[in-house]
Amino acid sequence: MSKDWALILGGSNGLGLATAKKLARHGFNMIIVHRDRRTNMDEIERDFQEISSLGVQFKSFNRDAIQPEKREELLSEIAAFLPEGHKIKVLVHSIAKGNLKPMHAESEYVLTHQDIEITFEAMALSLYDWTKELHERKLFHEDTRIISFTSEGNTKVMPGYGAVSVAKVALEALTRNIALEFAPAGIKANCIQAGVTHTKSLAMIPGYGKLMQHALKRNPQGRLTTPEDVANAVYLLSMDEAKWITGTVLKVDGGESLG
Repeated sequence: MSKDWALILGGSNGLGLATAKKLARHGFNMIIVHRDRRTNMDEIERDFQEISSLGVQFKSFNRDAIQPEKREELLSEIAAFLPEGHKIKVLVHSIAKGNLKPMHAESEYVLTHQDIEITFEAMALSLYDWTKELHERKLFHEDTRIISFTSEGNTKVMPGYGAVSVAKVALEALTRNIALEFAPAGIKANCIQAGVTHTKSLAMIPGYGKLMQHALKRNPQGRLTTPEDVANAVYLLSMDEAKWITGTVLKVDGGESLG
């Protein structure tokens, strides 16, 4: 049985779940950290059972991955759970916890300083926190791949997306610096910029229907990006042949960003 593990932060739906299924099909043992309400757990447990049925070792934690004390508890439990000699080879950051408020509106429901801080910490800074602490605990493989998800909001603007845009830009900057400074430890880090993908996170964006229609018109493939498209790219980045790819943003959008 493989000694290689993938740790997915935010792996109960969307890109994270599709990635977990893809990597498990290719023999990666799986740890998923997610934060979900009990009312959603029946469907989530069915997805997790599907992963377990692939014959890999599997463990999930329904915990807060961002709050420092909770993260420390999680890391200790993960360290105790991993069999001797087994290491985390792939870390996927798919945390989607952000505020989608406008900066300016007639109502009082506008973006605040705290909203931006919460979004930045969850969707960007937590990548560095997990990377640093996993490294310090010597839980990483000698050839580790770190992958996170950015979006076209890194350069393009739309109402209500300001806090997430800040986080995506920071996520990319952190990824570049992780790739540089953790290179001696065998860590490679990249962001995937997916095209518009119909997920629960997308459905939270105001006016997401128009966003989908616009993406369909722009995309030369004539369809939206799927979670499975993105998961396929994560798997490619996990392969031995991809070990020279680091510190970059890879577009996985079927050419959508060309339009």
